[in-house]
Amino acid sequence: MTTLDSGSVTLVEGSAFCISLASGDMMASHPHGLFFRDTRFLTELSLKVNGERPEPLASHLIDPFSAAFVLQANPEPGRADSSLVVTRQRYIGRGMREDITVRNYGAEAAFCHLELTVECDFADLFEVKEGRVKKAGEIDVVHGASRITYTYTRGTFRRAAHIDFSQPITLAGPSTASYEIIVPAGGEWALCVQVTPVIDDVEVEPRHKCGQSVERAAPSTRLEAWRRNLPTLTTDHDELANLFNRSTEDLAALRLFDPEFPDRTVVAAGAPWFMTIFGRDSLITSWMAMLVDPDLALGTLQTLARFQGEKVNPITEEEPGRILHEMRFGESARLSLGGGSVYYGSIDATPLFVMVLGELQRWGCRAEEVDALLPAADRALAWLDEFGDRDGDGYVEYQRTSDRGLMNQGWKDSWDSTSFVDGRLAEPPIALCEVQGYWYAALQARSHFATEHGDHEMASRLRERAADLKTRFNRDFWLDGLGRFAMGLDRNKQPIDTLASNVGHCLWTGIIDDEKAPLVAKQLLSPDMFSDWGVRTLAAGMARFNPVSYHNGSVWPHDNAICAAGLMRYGLIDEAHRVMSAIVSTASYFGNRLPELFAGFSRSDYAFPVAYPTSCSPQAWAAASPLLLLRTLLRFEPDVRNQRVHVAPALPDWIGSFRIDGISLMGGHLAIEASGDQLVNFTGPPGLEVVTEPRRR
Repeated sequence: MTTLDSGSVTLVEGSAFCISLASGDMMASHPHGLFFRDTRFLTELSLKVNGERPEPLASHLIDPFSAAFVLQANPEPGRADSSLVVTRQRYIGRGMREDITVRNYGAEAAFCHLELTVECDFADLFEVKEGRVKKAGEIDVVHGASRITYTYTRGTFRRAAHIDFSQPITLAGPSTASYEIIVPAGGEWALCVQVTPVIDDVEVEPRHKCGQSVERAAPSTRLEAWRRNLPTLTTDHDELANLFNRSTEDLAALRLFDPEFPDRTVVAAGAPWFMTIFGRDSLITSWMAMLVDPDLALGTLQTLARFQGEKVNPITEEEPGRILHEMRFGESARLSLGGGSVYYGSIDATPLFVMVLGELQRWGCRAEEVDALLPAADRALAWLDEFGDRDGDGYVEYQRTSDRGLMNQGWKDSWDSTSFVDGRLAEPPIALCEVQGYWYAALQARSHFATEHGDHEMASRLRERAADLKTRFNRDFWLDGLGRFAMGLDRNKQPIDTLASNVGHCLWTGIIDDEKAPLVAKQLLSPDMFSDWGVRTLAAGMARFNPVSYHNGSVWPHDNAICAAGLMRYGLIDEAHRVMSAIVSTASYFGNRLPELFAGFSRSDYAFPVAYPTSCSPQAWAAASPLLLLRTLLRFEPDVRNQRVHVAPALPDWIGSFRIDGISLMGGHLAIEASGDQLVNFTGPPGLEVVTEPRRR
């Protein structure tokens, strides 16, 4: 796999993103470029001034979709400084615009030879990520007076890129635009470069065009609206405050907008490699982000319902009622994971869909639109019964339907993520422990809807099914000799005896019996599992443990946030605080943001968290994790349709003062001030009952 430079700059807007060096250069020898809808439309964009690369002075992220790069030309021989300063301002959105300005701070006019090299390879996103770019199609290049066009064709797959220059170009090579200019003393020279993607011979109109105002572009307007509606956090704990601010900005950057349904917002899984909707990732992220934007969950559910499975297709693993795993648009969408742009191979997205719908009900958001999704929820529950429980044993398990699908279909979906203590890989069909928890929570969520709608027979039946599932789970997944739950059951119904973080999700959903919860907490916080930077995905004593692996010993912030919420749910406050403190303390090492994952080394190994090479940053559920942590600290559980809200603070001493203002609820806003286990102040809409006892769902 390729590794991003530590000094790389990533810009994101919708399904477009750009990766470059801190100089602004995109280099073909790096996993750089301009990507749109899973295709790299620009491979290289490198700048030379007077035959040399200028020296980077600063790079600044203005907002998620734009940045400024400041460079200085190399001085002439015998001189200490150059008078030429180059500024590159870049804007991403359905393409790219770059404004290049050369300023002369000298006392006399200065000659400047500027060269801009552009290359396009139209590589698929995953070819770039995995360092295996080897194109089989044909690339043609056409030059015009102020345009270079690259066209790629492979069978019916056709892409192109127009690179337009605001001033006529002189070619210094097949892919290098050259300008020889005189910059007046105290003056400047400017050039605008615009990249327009072309998909199947249809030009995609860039959001930011040369000659037009950037400030009025849609991303700026949407970003400002997002910022205006955000809650504000005030606390003595600077790391937590910085993390909250960075996380909300990252979530804004990761939002996707459906042009067919402009009022719907969904969240992409992460940048740079997963700027598309993922069923599981988008659902968990939107659950975590309820504190700041419940509409994100609604848009995600509506979009996923729109693509809910309708037929049986073993290639894409589509089945009636199933919620998709991912949507892809690049060339690999036709070459892998089933050969289509929508792939359904996820075991957990379908129960999570029902869980999130139930959460929206508790928040009281847009009741009519939420209720309109109940038929989709019922189809999802029917899929769990008919297709999810493949062998009729009462548990949901996965097994891919062709060799082109994912071998493992839980959130730990790498090929070697599900193994026994001795390292043997579990054979499917596999019933993961956390998936049973999601199913349990989905049954309960649907029963609440039935109760509200007066269908008491259905509500009773669903509650009984949930209770039965819980009883059987605590019997069949519990390993008496080891004092812990199995990670899952394999094809022979043998418990997968690995100690892994999956069981923390079972605490979150409430499927674990009360008397077993302290034993689960003891395992999660044991030295083998807890690195003091967070809970590892796999314990150090397991045969496949590797701290620098994707799922076998690394630390994932979202996994830890869910574990902390689960611990708090069972009243294991000190244990929850330990997990939260560890995760929050890592943020300052990663620019006040949580990455997708980091290595599972302990603090005794290194006095700092070690990055994982291809970790996404920003990444959706990592960005949303601090929001779940805040909700967990407050033990905040709304029940708006019954006009009440539970707020039972459980803040550790290290938090200090704590106040959050502007939580949207019941058409108004809440303000919560807390200290320790005391609710100092609460204001909200009239008619809302405040319950200061923790709610166990």
